Amino acid sequence: MHTDTDTFSPAGADAPADTVTALGLVPAPRRARTGGDAPFVLDAATTLTAGPGTGSAERWLRSTLGAAFGLPLAPGQGGGPRAIELVTDAAMEPEGYRLTAGASTGVRITGGSPAGVFHGAQTLRQLLGPEAFRRAPVVPGTRPAVPAVEIEDAPRFGWRGFMLDVARHFTPKDDVLRHLDLLAAHKLNVFHFHLTDDQGWRVEIKRYPRLTERGAWRSRTKYGHRSSDLWDETPYGGFYTQDDIREIVAYAAERHIRVVPEIEIPGHSQAAIAAYPELGNTDVTDTAALTPWDRWGVSTHVLAPTEAVLRFYEGVFEEILELFPAEVSPFVHVGGDECPKDEWKASPAAQARIAELGVGDEDGLQAWFIRHFDRWLTARGRRLIGWDEILEGGLAEGATVSSWRGYAGGVAAAEAGHDVVMCPVQQVYLDYRQDGGPDEPIPIGWVRTLEDVYRFEPLPPGLSEEAARHVLGTQANAWTEVMQNRARVDYQVYPRLAALAEVAWTELPAPAARDFAGFTARMDTHYARLDALGVGYRPPSGPLPWQRRPGIGGHPLEGAPPVV
Repeated sequence: MHTDTDTFSPAGADAPADTVTALGLVPAPRRARTGGDAPFVLDAATTLTAGPGTGSAERWLRSTLGAAFGLPLAPGQGGGPRAIELVTDAAMEPEGYRLTAGASTGVRITGGSPAGVFHGAQTLRQLLGPEAFRRAPVVPGTRPAVPAVEIEDAPRFGWRGFMLDVARHFTPKDDVLRHLDLLAAHKLNVFHFHLTDDQGWRVEIKRYPRLTERGAWRSRTKYGHRSSDLWDETPYGGFYTQDDIREIVAYAAERHIRVVPEIEIPGHSQAAIAAYPELGNTDVTDTAALTPWDRWGVSTHVLAPTEAVLRFYEGVFEEILELFPAEVSPFVHVGGDECPKDEWKASPAAQARIAELGVGDEDGLQAWFIRHFDRWLTARGRRLIGWDEILEGGLAEGATVSSWRGYAGGVAAAEAGHDVVMCPVQQVYLDYRQDGGPDEPIPIGWVRTLEDVYRFEPLPPGLSEEAARHVLGTQANAWTEVMQNRARVDYQVYPRLAALAEVAWTELPAPAARDFAGFTARMDTHYARLDALGVGYRPPSGPLPWQRRPGIGGHPLEGAPPVV
């Protein structure tokens, strides 16, 4: 007997979610039907056939399932009851897939593109149980089974992302690769790589070696929120060599993940100025005395508005474009946020520059920076993206906006015909606390529970139909001031990123009508997968003893966050 579900249709169908819940898939598929055949059992005779263009999914399946179950998954010829077959069909949605499985037919994954096949392979892994997420067999000789199933699926949004700040606390290369695997497991396809800030410069630029020789290291680190009086006096830092970056980008590409490198201009630049003092406003600040900032927050030291600074950063971006090729990184993020104007207001040189350029004021000067690099990147086949402050002083012609201060910046940009990624601080900043209880480690910001993230809607009410087409999608952001290691990042990010993944992938009903109970039931299955992967997520019952940080104050905000 078949059980057919189409639970998450745009209209919010009334069909039962029993099949989706039983399968435990996260994010939920568009349609799923079970029954009609016996399960498909994998064993030493199971073959893996890869059609044209499906090599990335083939390699990934062989390495993951082969390791987890000790199976060779030998290359096959076509499909059949002993085979897993991967094919593409250009008539399907590009990232969509269809997965069928049964003892009499084998497994067939058809994708609208290689990416679609890869997403289907991720679903196959989930269907095989948490043991499929381990690196070696738990019980050698186990014969894993895929239930008889037919799944048709495709994403709601094309931009399904996660931003990781590696400037405040450095993430070693192997942990970045691990993050990419976790994004792929949740069908997320954008990794926003925040590489530079006041507290550190994390990418090697060969023509400017002091960016990492000096800019990648600070003498000490604030422990806890910026108001904390605790310090870790150990010199701190790290950076990625250019070969590290090439490895990360290639690893992402193999998993059909785009990488968005971020190089901050003109604010959040103290680490760069510490390395090359001539980049700063030398007529009002002794820039030679600056070091990478050892505090959290926003430094008042910003780039000087000179042609020499433009040429310097053109040199930086030339190497960035080589490291992040266009097919993986069509977008380059230039920051543009939280740029204090104090130095420019006090600087005779900056004031003269405002008059010379005819940009009116300091906001116009910031817009001049962004417009220059919008044109520069466009001429080289890339697209500029920046935080929503780039709207101030006039938005550059081709710019895309990361709307972080709320919905308003994204709405204004989309209504003006600019593309937008919705990532409002009030909803999807994963450094914010997950509970109001006293055991929450270093509590920052508003309480944003798993349910809050699940009920986040990237398309705000009232957005015109035409403007809505400019919303590329959504992403969650993780700023690492109070996340000093992998365990802290895991705790803050998971399981909430799984909820964001479903919001980005699945066509959900309106927020109030979403089946959070069904989602939590599926998460009960998904937690076992995260356990197998070694993810130190926040348990539903609250932090484990080793996840707490007693005595380390934070900066909690009370009440519901404003919707702006």
